[in-house]
Amino acid sequence: MIKEYLLQNWSLILILLAFSVALHITVFLDKKTIRRLFVLVVGVFLLSIAVFVEFSVAQAPEHRVLRSILMAIRYSATPFIVAQLTFTLVKRQTWYIFIPAIVLAVIDFVSIFTGIVFKIDAQNNFSRGVLGYLPFIVAGLYCVFLVYLLVRRSNKKWMELVPIIFLSLALSSGLIFPFVFGSDFSKIFCSTLGTALFIYYVFEILQHTKKDSLTGLLNRHAYHADICMNPNEITALISIDMNGLKDINDNQGHTAGDEALVTLALCFVRSLRSRQYGYRLGGDEFVILCRRTSQLELMKLIKRIENAVGETGYHCSIGYSFREGGEKSVEEMLKESDAMMYDAKERYYAERGIVRRGADQSKQA
Repeated sequence: MIKEYLLQNWSLILILLAFSVALHITVFLDKKTIRRLFVLVVGVFLLSIAVFVEFSVAQAPEHRVLRSILMAIRYSATPFIVAQLTFTLVKRQTWYIFIPAIVLAVIDFVSIFTGIVFKIDAQNNFSRGVLGYLPFIVAGLYCVFLVYLLVRRSNKKWMELVPIIFLSLALSSGLIFPFVFGSDFSKIFCSTLGTALFIYYVFEILQHTKKDSLTGLLNRHAYHADICMNPNEITALISIDMNGLKDINDNQGHTAGDEALVTLALCFVRSLRSRQYGYRLGGDEFVILCRRTSQLELMKLIKRIENAVGETGYHCSIGYSFREGGEKSVEEMLKESDAMMYDAKERYYAERGIVRRGADQSKQA
């Protein structure tokens, strides 16, 4: 049986081994993310064993009970894997994301005795129960939710959207193809999923050369590269600087300061629309580039940012520059938006009677 398993799943084993080695030597991901990805690797590997054994005993009536247990595991595993993907890839997800998968798992295992989801008769034949499509519906909803969150947190650039599209294609094939090609497709689902995960990981690592490791926004190098690419398309530029970061670092610690920056970055990302890109240039300095964006769209974007940040308890100063006919260079636009932003910062501190010193003053100087 081991020989047959290796022949059927050798490509998956190689991919998971390569994935594990890559995770072990990577310097771009934090330890928590790496641990969660390792859980995914182990989960896909164990699922491949369960699927192989289930199909191996499908023709043996004496193994009816074993097949029922393995089928309950297979029906429960896919939602768990997608939930773990969401838990791993999308920041600020809690364990509550697993609740629907846990509920489904309970129903699947109850089905061993009741046949409510599936039934294996005395001759080891399979049939669906009244909730026979529930595992596919739950897994499908998880997939839609995951893709929505990944697209929402992205900078909407093609390089980021390609791996998301590829991952969604792999996940959706696991839900649709069994109805198109029959249950045999389940035999290669783990290989499909393992390949998709590894390719997504490779794209993520490539993205880390352009992304800020803390906030997930594009970094300074990406900014300088992007302003040289079709600069005439850039119609607006927004400068953003957080207020009070030094006090947070001094009084609450740098972990709290990092948390504040991550929170602000999420506000920016959620406010961005098509052709609007967010960058962290360093410290608490952020820039948003807008391509082919009208002045009305620019003001709406700033309002969305102000509303989103206003809900967090943090505060930031915002400046902007807009051009229509290319009469200003990008460097001039940055100077103009920075000047407006620093004026807003001065007003913020003056209204609160705060004397600025240290890092805040040095940045303006």
